[in-house]
Amino acid sequence: MTMAEALRPSIARKRMALLYDVALVTGGSIFVALAARIAIPLPFSPVPITGQTLAVLLVGALLGSKRGALSLLLYLLEGALGLPVFAGGTGGLVRLLGPTGGYLIGFVAAAFVTGWLAEHQWDRRFWSNFVAMLIGNLLIYLFGLSWLAHYVGLGKVLALGFYPFIPGDLIKLIIATAALPSGWKLKEI
Repeated sequence: MTMAEALRPSIARKRMALLYDVALVTGGSIFVALAARIAIPLPFSPVPITGQTLAVLLVGALLGSKRGALSLLLYLLEGALGLPVFAGGTGGLVRLLGPTGGYLIGFVAAAFVTGWLAEHQWDRRFWSNFVAMLIGNLLIYLFGLSWLAHYVGLGKVLALGFYPFIPGDLIKLIIATAALPSGWKLKEI
């Protein structure tokens, strides 16, 4: 059970349940889009520092595997259609197919896996939640670095797409990790 399920109002009708799910999926995509607005370009890399990974991991853990992945698929669709939801308020298919496209695709996998782990109660304790979030973050890197390597070469991919982001990602992981167990404790009160 995820936080979305725990907070779900008792819904007797299928239409209301569907509306609840649509609201969660849409809200998740909006949250990631807002986090993408926080973008710091790096002069030496095509990959900016953003708040997206924090949002992606939280969306997955809060909504669960299916709703989390659907939120990120909706986010990618919005961006592909040209809505300004990607880093720094950009959008378009060119962004999705550009150097950072692998990271964007990795968001779907990260939300799904982080959500699946939350469904299996990895989000209830700090350390298990940290591992779940770390796995999700590593999935983003797996997709992102594989794609980025086509643009910058294998010799430069870690220097341009991984090493500069480790300190910020650790901070984001700690924030995301602390948020969920705290939320479960508040729910118990």
